[in-house]
Amino acid sequence: MEEQRQDKARTSALEYHEFPRPGKLEVRATKPLANGRDLSRAYSPGVAEACLEIKENPADAARYTARGNLVAVVSNGTAVLGLGNIGPLASKPVMEGKAVLFKKFANIDCFDLEIAESDPEKLAAIVQSLEPSFGAINLEDIKAPECFIVEKLCREKMNIPVFHDDQHGTAIVVGAAATNALRVVGKKFEDIKIVSTGGGAAGIACLNMLLKLGVKRENVWLCDIHGLVYEGRAEDMNPQKAAYAQQSDLRTLDQVIDGADLFLGLSGPGVLKKEMVAKMAPRPVIFALANPTPEIMPEEALEVAPDAVIATGRSDFPNQVNNVLCFPFIFRGALDVGATQINDEMQLACIEGIAALARATTAAEAAAAYRGEKLTFGPEYLIPKPFDPRLIGVVSTAVAKAAMESGVATRPIEDLNAYKRKLDGSVFRSALIMRPVFEAAATASRRIVFAEGEDERVLRAANAMLEETTDVPILIGRPEVIAARAERAGLPIRPDKDFEIVNPESDSRYREYWETYHDLMARRGVTPDLARAIMRTNTTAIGAVMVHRAEGDSLICGTFGQYSWHLNYIEQVLGRDGLYPHGALSMMILEDGPLFIADTQVHNYPTPEQIALATIGAARHVRRFGLIPHVALCSHSQFGNLDTDSGKRMRAAMSILQSREVDFNFDGEMHIDSALDPTIRARIFPASKLEGAANVLIFAGTDAASGVRNILKHKANGLEVGPILMGMGNKAHIVTPSITARGLLNMSAVAGTPVAHYR
Repeated sequence: MEEQRQDKARTSALEYHEFPRPGKLEVRATKPLANGRDLSRAYSPGVAEACLEIKENPADAARYTARGNLVAVVSNGTAVLGLGNIGPLASKPVMEGKAVLFKKFANIDCFDLEIAESDPEKLAAIVQSLEPSFGAINLEDIKAPECFIVEKLCREKMNIPVFHDDQHGTAIVVGAAATNALRVVGKKFEDIKIVSTGGGAAGIACLNMLLKLGVKRENVWLCDIHGLVYEGRAEDMNPQKAAYAQQSDLRTLDQVIDGADLFLGLSGPGVLKKEMVAKMAPRPVIFALANPTPEIMPEEALEVAPDAVIATGRSDFPNQVNNVLCFPFIFRGALDVGATQINDEMQLACIEGIAALARATTAAEAAAAYRGEKLTFGPEYLIPKPFDPRLIGVVSTAVAKAAMESGVATRPIEDLNAYKRKLDGSVFRSALIMRPVFEAAATASRRIVFAEGEDERVLRAANAMLEETTDVPILIGRPEVIAARAERAGLPIRPDKDFEIVNPESDSRYREYWETYHDLMARRGVTPDLARAIMRTNTTAIGAVMVHRAEGDSLICGTFGQYSWHLNYIEQVLGRDGLYPHGALSMMILEDGPLFIADTQVHNYPTPEQIALATIGAARHVRRFGLIPHVALCSHSQFGNLDTDSGKRMRAAMSILQSREVDFNFDGEMHIDSALDPTIRARIFPASKLEGAANVLIFAGTDAASGVRNILKHKANGLEVGPILMGMGNKAHIVTPSITARGLLNMSAVAGTPVAHYR
């Protein structure tokens, strides 16, 4: 069975690399090349202008070429993963993979360069010659001690960062994990005894880093395949090992492990025995980082030391020490400030950034990617997960700041807060576009009622609200269920301590709520018994009653169930004093910017008046996001060429809008391609009043609007903010079941903005 599983995994991995095209990388142009004019600018003669600018000022290469965002991953294939010296050609899949990680996690472009040269001085000379092409160099999988020589020679001669990730990347992540592990066990760097196995590049770099964090050199005991590294030993020694030689008569790992607080393994499988773990200090920290089989399996260590804190290099155990937590983000920060090197200050800043993230509340996106794992700071969660989207903003900003403060930045960043927001926006695609809404919401503190308060997404959104906004969440649900789910999700928030709870099963206001609902609905067929039942079971109706009674300012519901079902109760309770639904507006965040779509939910076949109201509401909301609305009324008919039902209704809606002299740019009826492409529109109808590409599409039916919305979500990687319920005075919004925790946070900001701010 195990053999079949391994064969299947091997076949799957090979198919991944071969299909649909060989390899994991491709090169794409970032500028148009569609006509002669483009060609003349991209190449001769226009390219000469950029060349002359760079000749005059070499720093302008970062302005006119990709160099400022380009890293070379360089290897000679002499120490590839756990495969050893397999040569440069066989190492190419690994280097391609490293390049993919750069792009995925930090949007850094990367070329992998596999070089057939084993002489360290010659290899260093080759790398040095690459400086004009790249903004930084990542040395990878070069065996020790040659890797030390190559990096030293390159750093001495080159004016761009040269970073051997096997050394420093591992050391940084180990440093972050050790920082938090010692916090968990209540020990300090300056007091601990460390025993390490493995005298290679990674092992030496980790020890060097631990010394910078406060460990005393005399408390470090380094062992390799020949035993303890001691003063006077001649076998298999180099200057890097000799720096950790102990003056001792002890010779074996078993002898030196006694009383050790931290075991650092970067060696091979089974090196650390259970009997050795038993000799370690109370609450030992064990980093068994050999791959694929660690120096000791976690379950074996826990048999003799149940209070041990353990990390490995494997993803199937807690606390995976993975370089991807470091290298994309340290390079991102270094490139963005034009750093000439990656120095100790930048590496220590990286360590603190990574460690601090693990101590903070877990990101909802990371929790979704690692569903089923408890991501709460403690023995089994010392460092963040690789897919934690906060890494780029926190770590890269810390690195950039350290580069500037230590004097190695050639392009300092004036506003680091703005820089962090930009980085966050690269992973939280809604972050930048939502900023004006969050800023407006921060001017008031509104009470946001969540109808489905037991949902984990709601709990994460509520936690984020408390951390990032001035709004107050109110959750409807059973307190014991909410508390249990918050704890399971690793969230610090608790009912009635951090936020208000409305318990449908037992709330002192129950009688007041059902009587209020009955008063509103008595002449619409609702009996007292039915009102009582609804106020016990229908959380949307409960939330609407709360807003009606001014016990909450806005309701968010819809994480499960049909949109129209929720809308019915919102209309029943809140649809008065001139408030009624005008339509639902969805903002789709696409690669080239936001696109607003209406009406995606409310009116299946809206009348011209309803279309006009939805259009006016959409334009008003677009301005909330700091954008100028350009509205297209879409139909199968185009500027009157078809007498279809949708065409007639759109033309009538146009007349209504024109009569009201609205203050935004609009036109219709038209096809979607005419709306989005001014060139097509100008050819078909030169007199169109619509300026530029439309950023608001109004449809004549929910089938079309919702269909476009879903196509953009699934085929264009569109991220939805909404739906925003228009016409209800911001008293209620109905989301859809596919919404994420961040989507709920975004909607809470929409709901948290007083109406006066955007009317």
